Formats: sequence, structure tokens, C-alpha cells
Amino acid sequence: MTDKLLPPKKKNPQLRQRVPTLPPAMRSRAALGLTAAAARGEFSLQHCEDCGAVQYPPRDACSSCLSVKLSWRETGRQGKLIAETRIHASPDPYYRERLPWRSGLVRLDAGPTVLCHLHGDVGRGDTLRMDLKLDKAGQGAMIALPVERTPDMADDPQLRSLTADPKHRRILITDIRSPMTRPLIDGLLAAGAAHVFVGQSESWRRGSDHEAIAALDKVSVVQLDVTDASSVQRLAAEIGGKTDILINTARFVRPGGVLGADTVFAREEFETNALGLMRLAQAFGPGMASRTADGVNSAVALVNLLSVHALSADPHYGAFSASQSAALSISQTLRSEFRSSGLRVINVFTGPTDDEWHQPLPPPKVPPKALAKSVLTALGEGLEDVFCGDVAKDLQERWRKDAKVLERELTGGGA
Repeated sequence: MTDKLLPPKKKNPQLRQRVPTLPPAMRSRAALGLTAAAARGEFSLQHCEDCGAVQYPPRDACSSCLSVKLSWRETGRQGKLIAETRIHASPDPYYRERLPWRSGLVRLDAGPTVLCHLHGDVGRGDTLRMDLKLDKAGQGAMIALPVERTPDMADDPQLRSLTADPKHRRILITDIRSPMTRPLIDGLLAAGAAHVFVGQSESWRRGSDHEAIAALDKVSVVQLDVTDASSVQRLAAEIGGKTDILINTARFVRPGGVLGADTVFAREEFETNALGLMRLAQAFGPGMASRTADGVNSAVALVNLLSVHALSADPHYGAFSASQSAALSISQTLRSEFRSSGLRVINVFTGPTDDEWHQPLPPPKVPPKALAKSVLTALGEGLEDVFCGDVAKDLQERWRKDAKVLERELTGGGA
């Protein structure tokens, strides 16, 4: 059984510390389908449209009939471990510092035999459940997991290296006034977070939950205004070296289209929603990127909350949608810039949330607890894109199917 993960010991500055290294990152273009599936939390393999054969590893032509009509589909996760090995020596710098490392061959019920990482609670002959995760290089990797959840399952070193689990980590939440802040704090502490910092701007505008949050054990309220570069930099100088996960909950929303919009409000939406993310990444990112190999409490993720209308604009929230699209582009660029360190950038997309600025909209709306749960799921599963709520999931599916049709439907150009 997996050993319980203990809190990290105080580091000895005289000893050599690990520097960020990445597992091998080279993949074929076909294999990027595995990466895309892992980013969304799916288990997808190529299926031949002519003969139906399931393919692994990914390829450009069917291994059975040589057809090039291969499509990615959700595939059954069940399989059986038929061989295993424990690697004790490796020329690769990433694995050399993490030995021994278990891997094995699993025969999937769907057909192919796959080479994968092995969770510590599975053994030869076991029936198991396969999962796709993003490794430190941002590439899709297979891991074999127990069918039923085991005690301390998430503490397995190989599984933990493929996720951003908050256990024993220190987290910064950027906005104490966000409706989801309290349920997010409760969820993080229940998941074993070592400490939670909560940002507060304009301290004279204290909300009803401020005193209750400030009184919580393992929680500190700190001064942070994401629209003020000096405020962000001061906090980064204070706690940047011990921030393992940064969750950006700061958001400014105003309804209205573009032609009649107040540009003062529009500027504030961009300052908070897009440029605020840039300021946070510039101030906290380099320090976090340097600590991605820092053991139990290594830095692992920057999380950003986005409206699903970052994909396709809602004309009733025109400037807000534009600021969300800008934030999405910034997060995609950050993924490229953080890739060499292994720091993960996670986007949690949501439909209309249950707050004062979305009150005129009809249900369904996303309650704060559901949004907080999606953030915790993204961290615990190591996902890259998560869609929270029925509206977000529906719009994402329609956008993937045909973005232009979705645009016409949202802007009133549909039938």
C-alpha cells in the first residue's frame, strides 16, 4: 500500500537542491492527441474508421488495414497488468533523481497493449484502470491505477508527479471578496494544504466573510491588488518564495455590449481580468518556476478562472468577454514560457456564476461551491482545462464542433 505522505522537513541550505528538469518531451504530431486528451481529463485512443481497430502507440495509418482514417475517441480504461519492471538506473536527468521508477505493460480490454507508469498499489495480474495525465514536460503519459480507490492513493510519488495535488503545499488565493473564496479555502484545507494566503485589496471595503476567514487556522490575509503592479511585487517579495500554487480569483464584471459600453468599466475589466494575470505571472512566476523540483512542497500550478465566453463572446457582456479572451491568450502564452520549468497553467472555465452581476440571467448558474470543487478537481487530477457547469460544458462542445455556428447562435444570427 502507498505510504502516507509526510510534511516536508526543513531544508538544509548547505545541501544540493534539485533543479527543475523535464522528462523526455519529443512526440510525434499524432501523439499530441494523447496530450490533448490528458489536458481535458479524457482517456482517448485512435480508432480506425474502416476496420474498428484501436491503435497504440498513436500513428498515421491503421496497424491492421493501413487505413489513414483514424479518429480519437473515448476508450474503455479497464486492463490487466501483464508485466512490470522497476528501473534503478537511467541516463535521463529527470528519472535519475527519482529512481526507482516502476513501469509495465498493460493489456487493455479494448485491444492494444500499452507501456505505462505504475501506481504503487497495482501488481502483476491485477485488473486496473488506466488514466492519461500530463507529465512535467506537458505531454500525455499513461499511468495504471487501482480500480478502487486505496488509502492515501494520491500520495504515490509517481502519481503525485503527474498532478498538482494541494497536500502539504502553500496556496495564494488572490481575492478575498470572491464568492468562491471561502468554499475554496475549506476545500484546500480539507485536502491537506499547509497554508492558504488570501489577497485583499482596498482593506476598508471588508466583506461579511472577512473576519471569519481571517480567524481560520492556517489562513493569512495579505494585501494584494492585482491592478497595482507595486502591490503585486511587494507581496511576491514577501511570500513568492513559498507560494506553491497560485489561484487567481480576481474578476471584474459589468454587463453591456460594446457600442454603448462605458470605457472606464471596460478598462477596469482588462486591468483586472487580463493585465492582472500578467502582473501575477511576472511577479510570482519566475520564483515558482525555479521551485518545481523542490520536493514534497514544490511549486506546481498557476490557476486562472475564466468565463467560457473567452471562447466565443456573449454580446450581452461584450467587454467582459473580450477581457476573458485576452486572459485566455495570456495563459496560453504562459504555458509556453513556463514549459521548460514544468510549472502548470490551469484554466477553469465557467458559465454564468451565481453573483450579483449575473442575477438578471436565467438559470442554470454556477454556485461558488461547484466552482471551488472544479478547481480542486483540476489540481488533484492534474488537468489543464476544466469546464464547470452545464452552460460551460455545452458551449465547449458546440465550440469544438463548429466555432462559427456557435458564434452565430450566440450573436442572434442563428435560425
